[in-house]
Amino acid sequence: MYLRAVHAELHIPLLQQFIRDNPLGILTTAIKSPNYPLLQSSHIPFILDTPDLPTDNADSNPSPGTLRGHIAKQNPQAKALMEALALHQAQTGSTSLELPDEVLILFNGPHHHYVTPKFYKETKPATGKVVPTWNYSAVQAYGKITVYCDSKAEATGAFLARQVSELSRLAETAIMGHTGGERPVPWEVSDAPETGSLR
Repeated sequence: MYLRAVHAELHIPLLQQFIRDNPLGILTTAIKSPNYPLLQSSHIPFILDTPDLPTDNADSNPSPGTLRGHIAKQNPQAKALMEALALHQAQTGSTSLELPDEVLILFNGPHHHYVTPKFYKETKPATGKVVPTWNYSAVQAYGKITVYCDSKAEATGAFLARQVSELSRLAETAIMGHTGGERPVPWEVSDAPETGSLR
């Protein structure tokens, strides 16, 4: 993305808070596949994990953190990721779940608007330079993706259980506001019926 320096935000904690405030990201991948499109994207809510820093390190350059998301196996993008992982493991003999190529996750802010050149009342007479533009806020996160897809693997089960639990807690409290009032208790994963039972 083209970004003028004057508009670039480089303060990691502020970017992390932006992601927490706008957790629905767009996961974009470019995976060569005989079965699926090269470019794919999916809207996925993400959890951002960041290491706890000592208070005396508050001004240091913190780690950008790790994003965790989940997509259904039926999603063509998930199928392309699983196919790429199997191919990578077969070619390298590795058991690593991380793919070698980067992915992009885009987080958009909730507000955006067209900016008319009529707003440039002070600069137009001085420079004559006016153009229409669009005002928005966004964070682009690049990194390697780890694919947990073996339903029989303990690591996959642990990742999925943690993801569903923490994402539900985030959505129920921070997004839906189930922290008091008429519905004081947020929905929990444990409230779901057991597999095979009906309510």
